[in-house]
Amino acid sequence: MPEPRRLRSTFPVRDMLSEALSGMLQRPGRTVLTLLGTVLGVGAFVAILGFTATTSGQISSRFNALSATEVDINDVGTGLPGDTSMSFDEDSNARVRALPGVVHSGVWWALPLRDPVVTASANRDATDAGDPGGLNLFAADPSALAATHPTLGSGTLYNAFHESRSEKVAVLGKAAARRLGISRLDTQPAVFIDDTAYTVVGVIDDMRREPAMLMGVIIPTSTALDAYGPPTVNRATMIVETRLGAAQQVARQAPVVIRPNNPDLLQAVAPVDPKTLENGVTGDLNSLFLLLAAISLVIGAIGIANTTLVAVLERTAEIGLRRSLGARPRHIASQFLTESTVLGTLGGLIGTAIGVALVVCVAIARDWTAILQPWGVLPAPLIGSLVGLVAGLYPALRAATIEPVEALRR
Repeated sequence: MPEPRRLRSTFPVRDMLSEALSGMLQRPGRTVLTLLGTVLGVGAFVAILGFTATTSGQISSRFNALSATEVDINDVGTGLPGDTSMSFDEDSNARVRALPGVVHSGVWWALPLRDPVVTASANRDATDAGDPGGLNLFAADPSALAATHPTLGSGTLYNAFHESRSEKVAVLGKAAARRLGISRLDTQPAVFIDDTAYTVVGVIDDMRREPAMLMGVIIPTSTALDAYGPPTVNRATMIVETRLGAAQQVARQAPVVIRPNNPDLLQAVAPVDPKTLENGVTGDLNSLFLLLAAISLVIGAIGIANTTLVAVLERTAEIGLRRSLGARPRHIASQFLTESTVLGTLGGLIGTAIGVALVVCVAIARDWTAILQPWGVLPAPLIGSLVGLVAGLYPALRAATIEPVEALRR
């Protein structure tokens, strides 16, 4: 006699989703708190990737704007004792400026004076001489001044005419002028270096490059050579401003152009390649912040698992009733897995939206360009779903192993 055919127990996807939605809506407070973990985790993931890309772009932009266009060529000489000869010839500037990508170039150095006396009056004891202590003295040709990107406060800079005639003129940094008590130039003030007068023609408020000169008195190089000779302790340096992307090439070519017979007398210092720096900064930020995002996601997953497990314990009687009506363990497991996955997906979607909004708002507030990589945004909701699925595995297996009789006794 054949055995009676067992009825096949089915749980359509539509009913499973309906039950999962019903279970979520019955306890809205708990559902919101469960979502919060995933929302924070996914939101942090998207925001961190967005902030990393945006700040890296900003760092790169600022780096390119100034540092990436400056090359310093130092006169290292022969290294022999007593070698005070300059490795820069009179036509060195013209040779360097002929290189492709060079905007400005000029030579400067600190004056070779020991314990110089700098005053604003021929009478060193005069009360209006200011407090000149701590001032620096520099020689710089007009092209070197232009390469430092000075912001002129008053007066003017000396020019090629003053340089060619070795005129005794000077420009002061803002701090030096304040220290010497010079505030007006219409009276044609002078600054005295060891009793030698130099007419002050301008005061510089700011220097984007070589800000140390703001605390100094600067005179033409030809004037300095006539009065004090070539630099000795601190040898000369040529500052070169280049176009963006030309710094590395100019640094390689300039020593050869200036001293083709012995380029080893010069040492070119080029900035770090901007792309290398950008990649390094981006890599470091990505590693650090992705670790923080992963920690946030783990915390969110633990929250979902804990809440789902509590839900299993609370609904033990319901599980027992379903099992007694014919539900199989897999049906119970799939229901709780569906609930945790849906919660993870919703948390992922909300977290993605919040993360994108944060990046855009901060970029607008800081006047930056928001950068969001597709690979950092599009998978975010799927990450939330995966977190919800993994977090619901243990509670679902726990629910599936509950026996109907034991459940109904509780």
